[in-house]
Amino acid sequence: MTDKDVERTGERVHPVEPWWAGTGTWGAAALILVGGLAAGWVLLGLPGTSDEVAQGYLQAARVIAVGTVIAGCALLGRRRARAGTGRAGAGEVNERESQ
Repeated sequence: MTDKDVERTGERVHPVEPWWAGTGTWGAAALILVGGLAAGWVLLGLPGTSDEVAQGYLQAARVIAVGTVIAGCALLGRRRARAGTGRAGAGEVNERESQ
């Protein structure tokens, strides 16, 4: 197939994002809370709990892990944004401390 055979439409293909990609800090906190509630549900053996208890804990741990990663990324991004605004004066502070 040559380049002439391929039709170019000019549209950009946007990659498919995971369901949790746009949740932000509050969404991450909600995921951690839901994961904790799911683990408590499994611990108490409430209705809907599978026969394999380890499977329930694994699923709850996955939700908590995703929430923790999202929260960490959101908080690091916020911290970097704050550090970027104060960059101009950072060199003067480091020079004063070295003297």
